[in-house]
Amino acid sequence: MEKAMHQSHGCGFAEYERDLEKRLEIEKNREKEYKKGLEVAASANKNNLM
Repeated sequence: MEKAMHQSHGCGFAEYERDLEKRLEIEKNREKEYKKGLEVAASANKNNLM
């Protein structure tokens, strides 16, 4: 999990837990990526139905 945090967000889990601003920034980015993924999945499903 530590390696994944560094690769994805550029910080370790300990820093994520300590730094509130860093945590908020990471969670905001996660939310954007999640919504983008939903849009891509919806688009793919729409294209498969046609």
